[in-house]
Amino acid sequence: MFDFEAIVVEIEMKVRKLIGENRRLRVEAEEANERCRQLQEQVDKQNIVINNLKEQNNNLKLGNTLTQQGDSAEIRLKINQLIRSIDKSLALINKSE
Repeated sequence: MFDFEAIVVEIEMKVRKLIGENRRLRVEAEEANERCRQLQEQVDKQNIVINNLKEQNNNLKLGNTLTQQGDSAEIRLKINQLIRSIDKSLALINKSE
């Protein structure tokens, strides 16, 4: 007949192997989730930088248009204020990294 003890030992070994594999996969899943979170943070920061650069670009275009049309000293002052504001925003972003 069957050797039940040998069957039980074999099943026990397979269960232990499955438990080990399960633990390994859980660790891998946690690592993947952490990496995903980090990448999402990086994407969010890059989006902020992109938006700031777009705003800066628009301001510069506006400045060029206004320079051609009006008082350049006043326009330069406004542009400098806008650039300082953008620089402060970028400094805060870089500080949080």
